[in-house]
Amino acid sequence: MTLSVLFFLPLMAQDEQTLTLSLERAQQYAVEHNRTLMNASLSVKQAEAARWQTIATMLPQVSASFDYQDYCGYSMNFGGMGMAMNPSGSFTLTAAMALSGTQIVGSLIHNLSIEMQEVSKLKTEQDIKTQTASVYMSILAMEQTLGLLNQNLDNLRRLATITENSVKVGVSEQVDADQIQVQVSSMQSSINSSARMVEMLYNSMRLQLGVSVNTNLVLTEQIDQLLNIEQALSLLKQDFNLNKNYDYQLVNQNTELSKKQITLAAMDYVPSVSAFYQYSARTYFGKDEGFNMTPPNLVGISLSVPIWSSGTRAAKITETKLAHQAAQNTLADTKDALLVQERQLKYNLASAYESYETQKANIDVSQRVFQNISNKYEHGMTSSLEVTNASTSLITAQSNYINALLELVNAQIELRKLLNL
Repeated sequence: MTLSVLFFLPLMAQDEQTLTLSLERAQQYAVEHNRTLMNASLSVKQAEAARWQTIATMLPQVSASFDYQDYCGYSMNFGGMGMAMNPSGSFTLTAAMALSGTQIVGSLIHNLSIEMQEVSKLKTEQDIKTQTASVYMSILAMEQTLGLLNQNLDNLRRLATITENSVKVGVSEQVDADQIQVQVSSMQSSINSSARMVEMLYNSMRLQLGVSVNTNLVLTEQIDQLLNIEQALSLLKQDFNLNKNYDYQLVNQNTELSKKQITLAAMDYVPSVSAFYQYSARTYFGKDEGFNMTPPNLVGISLSVPIWSSGTRAAKITETKLAHQAAQNTLADTKDALLVQERQLKYNLASAYESYETQKANIDVSQRVFQNISNKYEHGMTSSLEVTNASTSLITAQSNYINALLELVNAQIELRKLLNL
């Protein structure tokens, strides 16, 4: 509990250029600062704005206009009687409202679009957490590899020193010292290569977190702390609920969207209604009123009934129905693919666990073999060639162990992602 609280201390209390992160804190920080997720949140807001645009078209629309007219002294001759066209100004206020089936269905489609964007946002968040966990665990695994390699290097350097001293007193030949020294150089090269790999992984983590390249990252957990074998194996017994999977949800909602498109196309057969009210006022700026035919109040209503479109509407409905059938096929394919993926990921996890147990035992044996041969070599009971072979075998065992460890971790992460746990 104390460690958990420590990991969530405000970053302000730490060095400005340093982030101290547990795995959970790294995932939370990535979610809060990752720009891809920020864009997903903006997409949800854009979908909400589009929905309100459609709803607003069904609400009263009010507009006002002002105008000024000056006929420059012109007088109209009306039945032999002159009529002055005096300067005038008018004010018009119009309130209108229109309602159609297309607008109603359109607003429902926008509701579905918002739901899809929200699911897409959740999927993006899940992807970011998964990627962050994978990079975090990879860094820990590579750092553990570096530790093992440095231990090997220390042992080889100790043996190289012993061999050099043996050569000086004539107990060993120079070729033995040269062989050990080649092993030292090879080990140092492996360490340098692993160190560069670690730095590359840290840069990937910086990208996930959305921080600058100069930010120092300190990971507070060890891979042994995060590797829970019992929890990993429990995933093999988990039932797969398709409706919890974000990929399936998106495809399912897309199918529903294509179904709504059929209804939207059918709304072209439905009559539309519109109504308006208009108020007008005219003034002649203190002069005699001229020829004024503007009514102060005007009310209107209209009903538009579609009759004949030469088959355009029918063809559009047919098109949307075919699109819906294609979406249903995609949904069925997605369901089958996800069920196959579940089986494959569970198989991968079981295989990764078996490989991990094997390599864990192998690295223990290889370590004891190398230590045994090193002890014999120190007492002149074995050759430098056997030391070289034992060292090579140990390095291979260590590499296989780290790879098996990462396979187990990644298999667990991928299965948890699929099951949305």
